[in-house]
Amino acid sequence: MPNRGKRFREASSKVDPLLRYSVEDAFGLVRECASAKFDESVDVAVRLGVNPKHADQMVRGATTLPHGTGRTVRVLVFAQGEAARAATEAGADVVGSDELINQILGGWFEFDKAVATRDMMGKVGRLGRVLGPRGLMPNPKIGTVVGPEEIGQTVGDLKRGKVDFRVEKAGIVHVSIGRVSMGAEKLKDNFATLLAALVRMKPSTAKGVYVKGVSFSSTMGPGVRVDTYDAQRLAEST
Repeated sequence: MPNRGKRFREASSKVDPLLRYSVEDAFGLVRECASAKFDESVDVAVRLGVNPKHADQMVRGATTLPHGTGRTVRVLVFAQGEAARAATEAGADVVGSDELINQILGGWFEFDKAVATRDMMGKVGRLGRVLGPRGLMPNPKIGTVVGPEEIGQTVGDLKRGKVDFRVEKAGIVHVSIGRVSMGAEKLKDNFATLLAALVRMKPSTAKGVYVKGVSFSSTMGPGVRVDTYDAQRLAEST
């Protein structure tokens, strides 16, 4: 623990907390400050000018990052018949129906994303109390409850790096957009895609400045604050 604290202090000394860095410089700093022996995740925090307490200002959705997240995503699908076959062919890690539901009710959660066909939701609804708190419940708002004709595309997108997001109580969206090893250019592309998606979802009732703050960090590194003008310019060019 002392060594970890020392590494964090050394990394923090490289970041000026009063500056707002360009997106490119910020990612360069995040990579420079990553000192763990493992390939750290790169996380983005975007503070939005919304009040999530109001239903009409809830920002929630999903987007597919062009370079993926840098991690293997285990996709589970609730489906039957032809849809189940399509999910398997698309690369789903686990496919099933009633038996799979009972397995999860019994405490099995060895997956990262869950998808369901619409006809399965009557049964899958039983899992809301166990999957909901873990952020694993299939939901049409983030594109994980689909028709059988969409199942292959949905599984493929999730395996390639589709991420979902939801604004938290403080008006902040947190998303992991990749790994330090991916390099600044790929991270920049992923971030631009995410921010563009957030901007497109701006609620009509949100007034004033929408993107109020942006910061990047690695798993073990300090936060690096970003120039919001530069961030939005990049998103607009995506």
